[in-house]
Amino acid sequence: MTGCGINCDYETQLAFDMAGSDAQRVHVNDVESSTLRGYQILALPGGFSFGDDLGAGRVLAVKMKKLSRKLREFIETDKLVIGICNGAQVAVKLGIVPNLSGEHRQETTLTYNDSGKFEDRWVYLSAIEGKCVFTRGLGNIYLPVRHGEGKFVCSSEVLAELQRSNQIPLRYSTEDGKPAECHYSENPNSSLYDVAGVCDSTGRVFALMPHPEAHVWPYQHPRWTRLREEGHLPAEGDGLQMFRNAVEYFK
Repeated sequence: MTGCGINCDYETQLAFDMAGSDAQRVHVNDVESSTLRGYQILALPGGFSFGDDLGAGRVLAVKMKKLSRKLREFIETDKLVIGICNGAQVAVKLGIVPNLSGEHRQETTLTYNDSGKFEDRWVYLSAIEGKCVFTRGLGNIYLPVRHGEGKFVCSSEVLAELQRSNQIPLRYSTEDGKPAECHYSENPNSSLYDVAGVCDSTGRVFALMPHPEAHVWPYQHPRWTRLREEGHLPAEGDGLQMFRNAVEYFK
């Protein structure tokens, strides 16, 4: 999807194409006036929709409320949804993730970073094996974040349910994969329980603040020249597998 200030749509499209899909950029207004039935995956890319003037993702989420029936039908027919950064904020505020109640109402939020500033840095992440389609087989990965409102917040009751139902598939970590324990800057926004990504109960709807589409080529790694000289440069970026997992889900 694109439009309304989204600015990572081309990178997201490329990532899906590299993973073997035939991705199309569709303006949100065209989504409103057409059907989602011809698609298998809906991506809500990053970007500053509506300039974040009333809060990150808030206005686009309100605009997309009229798509609630279409989104529900899309999700219920075994399709996939991924929201990245601003797209994650939209997904959370739409209530399609984590959707513990099954009613698509907001149960968590993403708010201002504790650092009080826009965080533009690379972070280590630990993927937890479980129901989430997008994080299968990832292990420990390295991706960039770039946001001012990425702090995951929810009630203690909601957090306990997310933990119990294995709906926290991605957490901020140290370089060796240990929990960041909310330490800055391993956890760049002080998210509760080091949450970097959440999914719904099916594992098919996923929202994350880091940008997997920004690390699909090994040369996007900030230390790629050093890794190449050491003979450790991987064949692909750490984020590509997320998109490959989504494409392979339908094979």
